[in-house]
Amino acid sequence: MLNTLNIRMGNIHKLSDVQSTQIGLNTVVWQFTVILGGASIGANCNINCNCFIENDVTIGDNVTIKSGVQVWDGVQIENNVFVGPNVTFTNDLIPRSKIYPKEFKKTILREGCSIGANSTIVAGITIGEMAFIGAGSVVTKSIPPFTVWYGNPAKQHGYITNDACLLGLDLIDKQTGIQYFLDGFKPITK
Repeated sequence: MLNTLNIRMGNIHKLSDVQSTQIGLNTVVWQFTVILGGASIGANCNINCNCFIENDVTIGDNVTIKSGVQVWDGVQIENNVFVGPNVTFTNDLIPRSKIYPKEFKKTILREGCSIGANSTIVAGITIGEMAFIGAGSVVTKSIPPFTVWYGNPAKQHGYITNDACLLGLDLIDKQTGIQYFLDGFKPITK
């Protein structure tokens, strides 16, 4: 079992409660984190302290989940995603005590996106590949790839390149003045 191997290797802290056996190699789980049995977590992830990961959750490889994050049923996180401290996911648009929906809304974080600290991600949306969500944002709708969003509610403020260069809405790098162009959703130089 990968879980037992990770515990022996010291990657899963003894003060965590990891019930899943689907934990990839070199994934680190810090203390006071709970991972339920149905969750699947890839290799080389870093799950910080005081996190909770529910059953119907899939997390890819090389994912960082900082302290205080709860990942509820229906959340799918692809490879190379960063989830900042105290990010809040929801999975029920009309929550009521002891009344559960037939199925929870699906939320997808696409490859390489970053979610800033204390952001709230409303259920049933997709955050696009490499998208960047600023700290404290409330994301209420799906976000296109390679875009920068922040605020409450989050609004688009620019674009981001594969190498993390922030661009304005005009696709100009504010530091270098270089003009970028969109190739599909991806900002490129000519």
